[in-house]
Amino acid sequence: MVEGQSYTVVYIEDDPDMVEIVAIILRRGNFELFSAGEGRVGLETIRREKPDLVLLDIMLPDMGGWAVYQQMKTDPELQHIPVIVITAQDAAIDRVLGEHIAKVQVYITKPFSPKDLLSNINAVLGIAA
Repeated sequence: MVEGQSYTVVYIEDDPDMVEIVAIILRRGNFELFSAGEGRVGLETIRREKPDLVLLDIMLPDMGGWAVYQQMKTDPELQHIPVIVITAQDAAIDRVLGEHIAKVQVYITKPFSPKDLLSNINAVLGIAA
């Protein structure tokens, strides 16, 4: 990716406070953030915006984050988009499911530091620190 380039991020998260926190963190870089509070709306947003990255919560009110992820990875137009899971589910089995079975790019548990989130986003997008 080119330095100074703008990046589009879709964050699927039902907690408006978390969306605001991530929006504040992403203002430090060249990111345009779109958010959705439900999985189905999130998929529509991803299809419409064709983002560079998806941030995905696992516990969503209408369909789980893993269902969103599965639909993305089986859709030829979306399967190339990297996904970072941001979740409160921090049990070892959840991490194994995310990293080794689903093969998400990054699995971050809440709470997280802004520096950790940004460094993971930069790494996934290939942005030099």
